[in-house]
Order: sequence, then C-alpha cells, then structure tokens
Amino acid sequence: MLTRMADRFSKLVEKYLPDAFVIAVLMTLFVFILGLFMKPSEPVELFKSFGDGFWVYLAFTMQMVLLLMTGMALASVPTVERILENLASKAQTANQAYVLTFLISSAAYYINWGLAVVVGAIIAREVGKRNQNAHFPLLIAAAYAPTVLYTAGLSSSIGLTVATEGHFLEKVAGVIPTSETIFHPGTITILVALLITIPIFIVLMAPKKGIISYTPPTNSKKAAEQEENSNDTPAGKLESTPFLGIAIGLIGLIYIVFEFVNGRNLDLNLINIAFLSLGLILHKSLIQYAKAFKEAASAISPIILQFPFYAGIIAVLGSSGLAESIINGMTSIASKETFDIFTYWTAGFVNILAPSGGGQWALQGPLQVPAGLQLGVDPAVTAMAVGWGDAWTNLIQPFWALPILSVVGLHIRHIMGYCILLGIWVGFITTILMFFVY
Repeated sequence: MLTRMADRFSKLVEKYLPDAFVIAVLMTLFVFILGLFMKPSEPVELFKSFGDGFWVYLAFTMQMVLLLMTGMALASVPTVERILENLASKAQTANQAYVLTFLISSAAYYINWGLAVVVGAIIAREVGKRNQNAHFPLLIAAAYAPTVLYTAGLSSSIGLTVATEGHFLEKVAGVIPTSETIFHPGTITILVALLITIPIFIVLMAPKKGIISYTPPTNSKKAAEQEENSNDTPAGKLESTPFLGIAIGLIGLIYIVFEFVNGRNLDLNLINIAFLSLGLILHKSLIQYAKAFKEAASAISPIILQFPFYAGIIAVLGSSGLAESIINGMTSIASKETFDIFTYWTAGFVNILAPSGGGQWALQGPLQVPAGLQLGVDPAVTAMAVGWGDAWTNLIQPFWALPILSVVGLHIRHIMGYCILLGIWVGFITTILMFFVY
C-alpha cells in the first residue's frame, strides 16, 4: 500500500512542484503579503526590513557556505571516495542499496552536513551503478533523508551556536554546553529511533515497477586530473607539492587542539577550521584542493543565490510581528510538559517559510527561550526543540537538497514526493518521543 501511495504522490509532486528558486520567490511574496496585512499602515517598514535583512546574516551565510564547501572538498579526497566505493559494493539487492545509502549518509550527516552532501551523492551514485534494480530517485531521497538528523550531530547549527561564548542569547540562556543539547540522552534517543525507522519506511516505499536506474553522466574529471600532473615548472612544482597543504593544515589542527585544551566548546568556526585543515592535508596538493573547492562552489551556488531571499523573509517575519504571532499563538496553549512539542511544531512551520537553522534560531530564540523559562523549561530543551523542528521540515522545504541534487544531476521534483512522505513519519515519531525524553 505504501508503495502505491509513494508512487502516486511522487508523480503528483513531479507534475506540480516548481524549481526551488521559484519556491523561494513565492515564499518571499507570500510572507510579504501577510506582513502587509499585519501592518497595513507601515508598508515602508516592511520594504526596509526586507532589504536590510538581505545582509543581516552575511557572516552566518559565510559560515554555512564554508561548512558545506570544506565538507564537500574533504569528501572528494580520492582516499575517501575509494572507501565509499568499497562500501557501496556491500549492497547486493535494491533494499540493501536503500538501507546502506541511508546509513552511510546518516554517519556523514552526524559528522558534518556539508561533508554529507558529497558523501551521500557519491554513495548513492556508486550504489546505483551496482544495483540497476534500485530506483535512483529513491536512493537520492535515502541519501538526503538523514538531513533530519543533523541537529543532533557535530555540525548542529543551533547546538553549536548556543555553545559558543558571546552568542546573542547568552545573557538570557547562558552558554549551553553540548552535553545538554546534542549529547543529551533525549537527543540520542530520538536519533536512534529515526535511524532505525526511516530506512524501514524507505524500503516500504520502494517501487516495484517503473524503476529509474542510475545513468552515468557524459563528463569526466580525468582530463582535469591529468592536467594536474603535466606541469614540471617551478610554479607547477609548488602547486603540486603535498608539503604546503600538510604544513598549513597541521597549523590549523594544532590551533584546534590548543582551543580544546583551554576549554573551548565545539562551535561552527572550529568545525570549519577542522575540515579545511583535514582537506588540505589529505588532498595531494594545494592546486588539487583548490579544484575540489571550485567544484563544490558550483553545487553550492543555488544556496548562495537563495539564502539572501530567505534572510529577507526572516527579517519580514520579525518586523511585521508575524513570527511573534505564530510563535506566541502556539506556545500560549502549551504547558511545561508540552512546550517542547509546540516549539517543535512551530519551528517546523517557520522552517518551511525560512529554511535556516541559525537564522531561524535568531528569529525564534528570543521569543521561545523567555516563554520557556516562564514555564520552567530548560533553554537547552527549547534549543533542541527548535533544532529538531528546523531539521524535520527540511524534508518538505527543498532548499537544503539543492547541493546533493546538483552533484547527481536530478531535479527536486524527482525526490520530494518521497521526502514529504518521510517528513510525515518523522514528525509523528519525533512528536511522540519528545513528550517523554526531554
């Protein structure tokens, strides 16, 4: 039954879902119109907040872009690619292909969601090569589905933000160590439950007919790799020597060790330096790393294009009072026991309008944390509830699927039908668990 439902729903989504950039523009217009209804006497303020909002999150945008690009560059290290290719050979059937793709991508998302973009794409591609009976769009959906887990991982935007000294809510919530957020027993419980149930759901959705197998692209990176080895000039030798990358990479890793020794918590900047340093060390040369970074940039370009629009949406949601109305309306009926659940639902809805973990926390945190404190809710619980809600509807809002789709050459229409059905399951199981584990 689930197979037929997924097939019909997927075809419906393929027919009616527009491009992600079109969705971003439609969301912008939708929120702007709602904002005008909220403040009909102050339209100029909305125009100003939208324009100013484009640039408010520039620093955070750069952090996110670097997180993705350093992760993608690290995943493209030949040794890493060979490991993924060897792992892909373990799947002998279509169902094993879906489960293996999901689990490997989940491990990558836990480490770094930028790394996971390429790890998921590579593993799905290699598994698809070896399993022509596997439905490739569902394989990509399986590679992307662990996006719902990233908030419990080492690159959790909100978990790392609140663990960073000087974060914007420090006076209200304090600096919250990761032991109370991403390493909390409740967070781990939800993580394990989703790791077990999502691949089962994916297998149950797998089509029995109309299989779209993996089709290899016509282009190849071999020419670029051969070009790298053809230059014997002094400049070429500097570009191709591994020494420079290892030297500068070790400087970065030593810096990280000293920061941890001095008591610094894991945060976005440390994650970025760590993956940049590891990438520089593991790639054969600086020029090879530069080429990997360039290739990552092409996959990230849709995010760079659309992120300012969603930043503008966040600003309009704030200045119009629309976000405050949504958040206060949902949390006003919550008790201490249900506050995290209502916060989770609210965050899921807001994420559809503005998909940005850090940006969303900047919008919701100042409203949710004080409301939670009044009910006696720990700010760490509130932070994780927002984080889980933000991650949950990434399966419905296609923005963060764009890099992996760019890598494999598919359109959002091919996978979103499966992702939305997965989103319904994730919302159901997480809501139930949150009532008991936090």
